[in-house]
Amino acid sequence: MNLVNLSVKRPVGVIMIVVALLGLGFVSLRSLTIDLYPEIELPIAVVSTSYEGAAPQEVEKLVSRPVESSVSSIEGLEVLQSQSQAGSSLVLMQFNTGVNLDSTLLEVREKVDQAQGILPDGAGEPNVLRFDPGQLPIMNIGLSGDTPEELQQVAENRIVPFLERQSGVASVGIEGGKIREVQVLVDRAQLSQYGLNSQTIVQTLTTSNQSASAGAIEKGKKDLQIRLEGEFDSIEDVENTIIQSQTGARVKLGQIADVEDTLVNSNSISKVNGEPSVVLSILKKTDANTVETADEVRAAIEELRADLPEEVGTSVILDTSEFIKTSINSVVWNILLGGVFSVLVLLLFLKSVRATLVIGLSIPIAIISTFTLMYFTGETLNVLTMGGLALGIGMMVDSSIVILENIVSYRQQGYTMVEAAKQGASELAPAVIASATTTLVVFLPIIFVEGIASELFTPLALVIMFALIASLAVSVTLIPMLSSKLLTKPLQMSGRRYWFDRFMEKVNDRYRSLLRFVLKWRKSTVLVTLLLVVGSGALVPLIGTEFIPASDQGQITMRVNMPEGTSIDETEQLTNTVDERLSEYSDIIDVSYVTIGGGGMTGIGNGSSDFASYTIELIDPGDRERTTAQMVEQLQESVSDIPGADIQVSEMDAGLGTGAPLQVQLNGTEYEVLDQIAGQVAYVMNQVDGVSNATSSTDEGRPELQIDVNREKAAQYGLSYQEVIGQVRLGFNGQIATRYRNGSDEIDVRLILPEEQRQTIADLEGMSVQTPTGSLIPLATIANLEQVQGPVTLLRQDQQPQVNVEAEVVGQDLGTATEEVRAELERLNFPDGYSYEIGGQAQDMQEAFGDLSLALLFSIFLVYAVMAIQFENFLFPFIIMFSLPATIIGITVGLFITGLPFSLPAFVGIIMLAGIVVNNAIVLVDYINILRSKSYDRYEAILEAGPNRLRPILMTTLTTVLGMVPLAIGIGRGAEAQQPLAVTIIFGLTVSSFFTLILIPVVYTYFDDLSNKITGFFRKRV
Repeated sequence: MNLVNLSVKRPVGVIMIVVALLGLGFVSLRSLTIDLYPEIELPIAVVSTSYEGAAPQEVEKLVSRPVESSVSSIEGLEVLQSQSQAGSSLVLMQFNTGVNLDSTLLEVREKVDQAQGILPDGAGEPNVLRFDPGQLPIMNIGLSGDTPEELQQVAENRIVPFLERQSGVASVGIEGGKIREVQVLVDRAQLSQYGLNSQTIVQTLTTSNQSASAGAIEKGKKDLQIRLEGEFDSIEDVENTIIQSQTGARVKLGQIADVEDTLVNSNSISKVNGEPSVVLSILKKTDANTVETADEVRAAIEELRADLPEEVGTSVILDTSEFIKTSINSVVWNILLGGVFSVLVLLLFLKSVRATLVIGLSIPIAIISTFTLMYFTGETLNVLTMGGLALGIGMMVDSSIVILENIVSYRQQGYTMVEAAKQGASELAPAVIASATTTLVVFLPIIFVEGIASELFTPLALVIMFALIASLAVSVTLIPMLSSKLLTKPLQMSGRRYWFDRFMEKVNDRYRSLLRFVLKWRKSTVLVTLLLVVGSGALVPLIGTEFIPASDQGQITMRVNMPEGTSIDETEQLTNTVDERLSEYSDIIDVSYVTIGGGGMTGIGNGSSDFASYTIELIDPGDRERTTAQMVEQLQESVSDIPGADIQVSEMDAGLGTGAPLQVQLNGTEYEVLDQIAGQVAYVMNQVDGVSNATSSTDEGRPELQIDVNREKAAQYGLSYQEVIGQVRLGFNGQIATRYRNGSDEIDVRLILPEEQRQTIADLEGMSVQTPTGSLIPLATIANLEQVQGPVTLLRQDQQPQVNVEAEVVGQDLGTATEEVRAELERLNFPDGYSYEIGGQAQDMQEAFGDLSLALLFSIFLVYAVMAIQFENFLFPFIIMFSLPATIIGITVGLFITGLPFSLPAFVGIIMLAGIVVNNAIVLVDYINILRSKSYDRYEAILEAGPNRLRPILMTTLTTVLGMVPLAIGIGRGAEAQQPLAVTIIFGLTVSSFFTLILIPVVYTYFDDLSNKITGFFRKRV
C-alpha cells in the first residue's frame, strides 16, 4: 500500500503532521462550548400573547382561536396546539422535520401581525418565539437582608444591569420583590360630579406625558433644535394634570383622585431556606458556554459585593454548571480508566513495552484529533459527546492491534524492521479499512433519523466516527512508521510473563478441539445456537422499556397545589409547614428555594396565588448515602400528610423537553364531556401498578364570578356590553395609562379603584357603572353575578378542544405501564367523536424506537454492502452476518443481570454492535480464504485460521470491552445516559465473539457446500 510505504519512508513528515494535528486539537478544545446535553433544535414555534385580567374562556375565544386560525394554513405545520390561561395565551406549532424554521418564523410573524387587528383591546402584542427546551435558568442567585422593596431596587438598579453586560448572559429575571407603581385611585362620585369618565383620564394622562420635537431655528451660525418637554418629572406633575370634561369643565387630577407612589407585590414571593428573599434567574444566550457564563456571573457577583449595601447578602442557590463540570470530569476519568485497561490488555498480549507504546499512542492522538473535527462541525463538549470518546476508547486501538500484530509476525519470521513494517501493514491495510468502514457506516442512519433520537445521539455518533477515522489513519501511517523504528528486535517470550503464554497455548489447544467438535456436530451447533437466541427472548418481558435513563443531578422539584382561589398569603402559610418538614433533612438538603405564585425555577406552574414551586438542591452524591430518587420518595412520604394541599415531589427534568412520563390526550368537541371522560381515565390510570398521581388538566376548576350582562337593560342606559366590561376591568384590575420616568426607572401609572372598594363580592355587586350622561348606576342593575368553578387552563389541538391526563411512573418500566394503561383505556366506551392518544415520554419513546428500528435495518444493509464490496462476493458477507443474531443473547442477558430497562441509549448500542461484531468474523473468514488460496483444504484452513486469529480477536474484543467497563459500571455523575449503551455493547460483543469463533466456521462449511453444489450443477448443465 503506497500510503504505508510513504509513511515508513518519510518518518519526519509523519511526525510533523501528527504534531500539527495535536496542536490544532488543543486549540480547538479550548474553543469548544461546554454543556450538559447537545443543543436540541426542534421545529417548534410559539406565539405568546398576554390578555391581562381575562378569564381562560375569554382568552381562548378572543385570542387563542384567532391566532390558531391565522397560522393554521402555514405549509409544513404538523401539530397545532393552544393553551389558554387566565391572562395569557400560548399557541404552539410543531412543523415537519426538515422545515427551515428561520423562514417559517418570519411567515408566522406575518400571519400573526395580520390577526393582531382582530384581537381585543387590552391584549398585548403577540410574541413569536423559537421553542427551546433547554432554555432554563443556568443559575439562581438569592438576595437577602433589607426589605423586599429595597432588595428589588438594588436588584433592578445595580445587579441586573451589571450581570446582563456579562458575555453569555441573555437576561436576568427577578422574583420575590416588590415593584414600585404610581396608582391613581379614582373616586367615581367625583367623576360623575364633573361629568368625567375613566377613559378620559387614561387618554389625558397618555397625551400629557409626552415630549416632542418642533423643528429648529437659527441662532448665528448654529441650528437650535426646538423640543417640547412634557414628560412627568414628579408625582406632583401627575396630580396637577388638567382633565377636561365634554362640557368644558377643567379640574386637576388630584381633585378627583388620590395619586399614590406605592409598592405592590410582584406576582410571586420567594424564600430561600425558609427566609424571604429576592431571587435572580440567569438565562444564557443560545450559543453561550454554560460553564464559562456561570463562572463569569460568579466573578461579577464577587466584583459587585464591594458596591452593595452591607446588609445585602448574595448566595448562589442553584448552579447547573456544577453538575455539568462534575459530569464531564466523570466522563474524562472514565476515558482515562478505559485507556488504562486497554493498554494493560495490550501489554499482557504483546509482552513488550515498546509495542504497547506504539499502539497506545493511537488513543491520545485519535482523541485530540477528534476535538478538531468537533470544532469545525459545531459540536459541543457534553456528556454524550464525551461519552462517545469513552465508548470508542477500546475501538480506537483495534485497527492498530491488527496491523501491529501482523508486523510482529513478519518480524519474528526474520524480516528487517522496515520490511516487516511495510509488508505487515500493507497486507492487512485493506481488511482493516474495510473492517473500520463497517463500524463507521452503522452511524450514518442515526444521523439521518428524525426527532429527539437524532438530536441526542447524532453528536455521539459523529464523535465516535471522528475518533475511528483518526485512529484508522494512525494505524496505516504512524503505527508502521513507529514499528520500523522501535521494534529493533523480534519480540521474545518473557519468562516473567511466561504464564500467560502457557495460558494462551492451552486456550488455543482447547479452541482447536472445540472447532473439531462443532465441525463434526454441525447441525447440533446451529440448533443449540438457535435455541439460545430464541430462549433469550423470554427475558425481554422481564427487562421492560424506558425512554432515557434519569441522571442523578441531586435536584428535586416540589409542586404545591392549593385549592383554586387560595390567596397568596394562605399559600405562604402552608409553605412554612413544608419548610419545617424540609428542615429535618438539613444534613442532605443544601438549598431549598420556593416561589409562591410563580412558575419557579423551571417555569412550570400556573403562576397563580394557589401554587408554589420548590427547587431543592442536595449535597454532593459522595457526601450522602441516598440517591435523588430515594430522597424523592422520602420527601413525598414526609409531606403527604400536610392537609389542605396536593404536594407532588419529583426529580428535576434534565432540560430535554420530554414532558410527563405518561400522558393521555383526550380529544373531542365539548370541554364538559372531555372533563367527565378525564375523570374516568384518571381513575383507571391510578389503578394500574406503577402509575401514580394521575391528574387531569381540568382538575379543580378555578372559582370565578361570572357577570352576565343584560344587554337590553344596559342599552336602556346607553351602555354597550364592551363598555360595561371595560369599566369593571378598569375598576378591579386597573389600566396602565402611561409610564412615569424617575431617573433610569420606568414606573407604571395605573388607574384603579381604591383598595377598600374592590375587596369583596359586595363591592363588585355595588360597583357603580357610569352612563354616557355621567350618572352612576349599580352594576347589579344591569347584570347578574354568579359564582361558579371555571377552568384553570383550556387546551386545544388542531383547533379542537383537548383535555390531558398526566401521571408519574414509579416502580415500573414505562413501556409496561403504557401498555397496561392502553389496555384499560380500550375497555372504556368513548362517545362518538371523542378519542384518545398516548403522549408524553411514552409517545416520544415509541416514535424514537420506530425511527431507530429503521436505522438498524439500514445499518445492517450498509454493513453487508461494505463487506460485499470488500470481498467482491455476495456469499462471504452473508456468512459473516450470522455473527449478529448471537448478540441478542448477550444484550438480553446483560440488561437482565444489570437490571437496566431497554432504553434509547441501549437501542443505539445495538446499532453500534451491528458494525462492531462483524469485524471479528471478517478477520476470521478473510484468513480462512487466504489459507485456502494457499492450497489448504477447507477443514485444515478452518483449524489453522481459528487459533491463528484467536489472539487478535481476543485483543480487540478485550480492549473494546474493558474500555467501556467504567461506563457500564456507571462511575461518576452523569454516566446514566451511557450506561445502557455500554452494557449492551459489552455483553453483546462478548457473547457474539464466542459464537463467532464457533458458529461462523460451521456456517462457512454449510455455505461452502451449497456453493459447491450450485457450481457443480451449472458445470453439469454446461
